[in-house]
Amino acid sequence: MKLIFQGHDYKYAAEQMLLTLFPGERPVYDGQEENTLRLSLHRGETWITACALLHWQGKTARHSCRAKTAQLTGEKQADDRLCQRILKLAFYRAGVEVLGREPPWGAMTGVRPVKIPARAMGNGATPAQAEAALRRVYRVSPLRARLAVECAQVSLDVRRSLQPEDISLYVGIPFCPTRCAYCSFISADAGRSLRLIQPYVDALKREIAAAGAAVQKAGRQVRSVYFGGGTPTTLTAPQLEELLTALERHLDLSGCIEYTVEAGRPDTLSEEKLAVLAGHGVGRLSVNPQTMEDSVLRAIGRRHTAGDTDRAYELARRAGNFSINMDIIAGLPRDSPAGFRRTVERVLALGPENVTVHTLAMKRGAELAQREADALPNGEQVAEMLSCAWYRLAQAGYGPYYLYRQKFMSGSFENVGWRRPGQESYYNVCMMEELQPVLALGAGGVTKLVDLKRGSIVRRANPKYPQDYLARIEEICRGKEELPWPIS
Repeated sequence: MKLIFQGHDYKYAAEQMLLTLFPGERPVYDGQEENTLRLSLHRGETWITACALLHWQGKTARHSCRAKTAQLTGEKQADDRLCQRILKLAFYRAGVEVLGREPPWGAMTGVRPVKIPARAMGNGATPAQAEAALRRVYRVSPLRARLAVECAQVSLDVRRSLQPEDISLYVGIPFCPTRCAYCSFISADAGRSLRLIQPYVDALKREIAAAGAAVQKAGRQVRSVYFGGGTPTTLTAPQLEELLTALERHLDLSGCIEYTVEAGRPDTLSEEKLAVLAGHGVGRLSVNPQTMEDSVLRAIGRRHTAGDTDRAYELARRAGNFSINMDIIAGLPRDSPAGFRRTVERVLALGPENVTVHTLAMKRGAELAQREADALPNGEQVAEMLSCAWYRLAQAGYGPYYLYRQKFMSGSFENVGWRRPGQESYYNVCMMEELQPVLALGAGGVTKLVDLKRGSIVRRANPKYPQDYLARIEEICRGKEELPWPIS
């Protein structure tokens, strides 16, 4: 779709709404296009007015939205937010007219919809008022508005438990047994990258030592540790032992209340590896089938079966007192509402403490975007899958506790973490709602120094790829000494 702006240059805001309403379209700024949007902004003495003139597949719609000029404060960030909001709403109204339907999250864009009701409730609004505002201002559907408010209540509970010195620690292991067809994360096929794994472990131990010194100097306390990836259990048991021992040697974990390791691929688990994790105090584990349909597993390039997931889960139960999370994905190729329902029932029969229900996000970097695009369930089928999961999880006693959205997500839906009472993941809430600093180690890790008092975040990213991480490890370690921690 060709985008034409008048009176402003809020390119990102327009592109966000384009993705929300027309996920198959991409922004174009030059040349001739049949589908066009002319988005204008006029600042008058009394009103700031946004107008959208949309031509799409032979249909035309014109809509406007306005705000009082007196609402402008002179503070650039606040004024930009106001102008972007009315521009997006004008575009949204025109888009809804030509489409003849509204997306489930209405006019909301961005990956963290929970922040809006959490902010409102933190300022004194009741849950009912926060939910009503989502429906009135952003046109969020009743079900999604209620979901966001329930997650906001958990977020506020976690925020009240935080201490100024608390941080979370993320450790990235960018290796997997094979690369899933839908994956766009930074992960390397272990079979092809075997020579990199031990050097990576050695370099990561150096960064752990540097991080330990930085944390101690800053007077911080590690409250949660999260090993992600990739698949951390791609490493051998001795390599896991090396890293977990290094963490204990260089960081004070006496105040750690949650220690998670993603063992997402069932074909990476063994008794020896689980014994290492249990022996170092890991209390939370992810065993992620994504689907329990063998035909779907083959379509996404996984080499294990649903039976392997059952066996891995039972192995983890016998190995230690782990709180177990299981991820499933709605919208995978070759899947159907009936197949997804079978996945939900098999997962619930196992009885994990957490179930995370993802919606497939078709990232351009994923092999699936080219290879299996014709085999993907449509938006209505994905909606049916999610409805099934929500109904059965609630019926089984689970409640939602965190959620986020992604670009290019099937049906413009969301990812939701569900938990049994009292079993929510502290790290997931803090990371997704940006409630505390997260110190990230390893390739692809992004440190976020959250300052809640000032409402600011400083980001420091490590190199994405293992080879670059190894080449720059000295620079990375020095960077840990120079982190601008917020004042507690």
